[in-house]
Amino acid sequence: MSENPKIRHILHSGYFHPVLRSLQTPNVSISSHNLMFPIFIGNNEKPAEVKSMPGVVQYGVSNIEECLKPLMSKGLKSVLLFGVEHEIPKDGIGSHADSPRNPVVLAVHTLRKHFPELLIACDVCLCAYTNHGHCGIVDNDGVINNEASIKRIAQVALAYAKAGAHIVAPSDMMDGRIGAIKKTLIDAGLGNRVGVLSYAAKFASGFYGPFRDVTKSAPIFSDRKCYQLPPGSKGLASRAALRDVTEGCDMLMVKPGLAYLDIVKQTKDAHPEYPLFVYQVSGEYAMLYHAAKAGAIDLRSVLEEVLLSMRRAGADCIITYFTPVILDWLQLRSKY
Repeated sequence: MSENPKIRHILHSGYFHPVLRSLQTPNVSISSHNLMFPIFIGNNEKPAEVKSMPGVVQYGVSNIEECLKPLMSKGLKSVLLFGVEHEIPKDGIGSHADSPRNPVVLAVHTLRKHFPELLIACDVCLCAYTNHGHCGIVDNDGVINNEASIKRIAQVALAYAKAGAHIVAPSDMMDGRIGAIKKTLIDAGLGNRVGVLSYAAKFASGFYGPFRDVTKSAPIFSDRKCYQLPPGSKGLASRAALRDVTEGCDMLMVKPGLAYLDIVKQTKDAHPEYPLFVYQVSGEYAMLYHAAKAGAIDLRSVLEEVLLSMRRAGADCIITYFTPVILDWLQLRSKY
């Protein structure tokens, strides 16, 4: 998609919320506004522990308010929502990704009502809702149809925006999806009310296993190496970030985190004017959790070291499943 100066120079969508304004004034410490809590949300009546990620909970629409109240009192500033739905049949276009029964759509309404100060981001992808497990629409020959995919992804992003999301975060890595989403938001009168967080440098990584187990989103054929980035490529990561900046994103992301700190620095150095997020993904969480459980490391000292390395490399916000634990540490530190 060609550059659209009008889209690229919409600035209000990057700082309309107080938390977003905090991310525009970076330093290298760890504060609550530097953390975003990724949440699995389904229609389960009670919170359920995620088996592949001990200590992580899948919330339900009916209990998310009660579950987040303690975290809000400890300083939680932002969340990233992922829908988990196994009861409704999946299809080739991910029809349930933006249906009125989608748990993300329902949860956004609840969160906006009860926590008006919370910054709410919604992951935008089709993989958890398609019967093939890929992040876009697939042609009969098994190849991604990019144009059909970005049209569908923009529809899903708009549904989340209309539900009340402050940020839509496309994670599919299709070419042109940022421009398609921005145009859709502008056409709906939401261009300056909803920010776009681009998974700009998302790599085809082995660290996603526990997440795919939770969401049942692993591809049933082939893999995602044709649209997620090769782990060894710095050049493609640079081009992907530039592509999304050119199309008008408000924020950038590198995913995973620890194994890609050189890409974090590269991206921040190239685009210092954009808030940069890094996702400490499910495999990174599990690796640290199990190492600490086995007594091989001290979780607090090692996790703090990892978080500071991400900030030092250029991350303004760290998306981490450890957010509840870190908030406890920050609260304890503030007492002394």
